[in-house]
Amino acid sequence: MTFSIVGFDPETKELGIAVQSKFIGVGTVVPWAKAGVGAVATQAFANPAYGPDGLRLMEQGKTAQETITILTENDEGKEDRQVGVVDANGNAATFTGNRCYDWAGGRAGKHYTAQGNILVSQETVNAMADTFEKTTGTLAERLLTALDAGQEAGGDSRGKQAAAIYVVKEKGGYLGADDRYIDLRVDEHPDPIKELIRIYHLHQLYFGTTKPENILEIKDDIRDEIQNQLYRLGLLANNDVDDQTLHEQLTVFLHVENFEGRELEKGKMDKEVLDFMKSKETV
Repeated sequence: MTFSIVGFDPETKELGIAVQSKFIGVGTVVPWAKAGVGAVATQAFANPAYGPDGLRLMEQGKTAQETITILTENDEGKEDRQVGVVDANGNAATFTGNRCYDWAGGRAGKHYTAQGNILVSQETVNAMADTFEKTTGTLAERLLTALDAGQEAGGDSRGKQAAAIYVVKEKGGYLGADDRYIDLRVDEHPDPIKELIRIYHLHQLYFGTTKPENILEIKDDIRDEIQNQLYRLGLLANNDVDDQTLHEQLTVFLHVENFEGRELEKGKMDKEVLDFMKSKETV
């Protein structure tokens, strides 16, 4: 009762999985990945060991197909399983056991594999695969767009409940401490993919980097706008303050809202953060 897509970006070396299911907290079961090694989606009557065992095999140099062969050959329950694997070279493979409930199947292509079970039809897998192939952007954007297309094509025949995206890359985690670049989950929601996409955009706002074209100088109309917004949000006692007070209270706002990663030198501000400030409701 799940559909997923596993992908690889040869330029950034990112590996990732996006998944949706009529299964609460699906992100705790299906996606597994390790930077420089590979990514695994284990589903249907999921064998959670396929995740860590699959990564261990690829770390030893096995290809995606070799990994699936080894995982399934000694598994008595393999005909109830489904798994998709992409290795760090972009090789992709998928497996669907004979006892998985219809519609069930998968499609592997260049740098990706899409699979699903208990689907309305094969069109869900085809929509994910076709969309991933033709979509540009970051790996996360391509995975989410493909997952959304799969839902639009029919999705899980039992309905919607949870979704997740997991992307890894070397030193991609918070402060570069690990490879967990994007790890977002919607554990229970009437429209989990749309909610996941909304949360992803927030994640990018908070943890993305400032684009050069979005650097604003805090002067004239921009200064007035920031001052008015800080006053509206209760961070200024009045809307006529000196530059030092404005800078201090803007810094307070940035830190309260966790925008340290987009904090620029004094006298400059990220346009995306200003847009967020303007949209923020007062309590």
